[in-house]
Amino acid sequence: MDARRSTIVGKDALSVLEGVDEIYVAKGKSVMHVNLKAEQPDKKRLLALLLGPTGNLRAPTLRKGRTLIVGFDEETYQKLLR
Repeated sequence: MDARRSTIVGKDALSVLEGVDEIYVAKGKSVMHVNLKAEQPDKKRLLALLLGPTGNLRAPTLRKGRTLIVGFDEETYQKLLR
């Protein structure tokens, strides 16, 4: 999907979590790992991780199997996309 043509806004961003077991979120120089099975965060926390300041799904967002990667961190990409 091309995010420039089809944006995912607000609560609709939660739909990208369907079938996802874990999320890696890169913000600045830090990367946060959330195990959705073990932690079961509430919707407010999930939206804070997924949405950027404009209220749209943060870019880049990439799904590999049951893992979702939000934001860009080269080290995380190398580790997870082998």
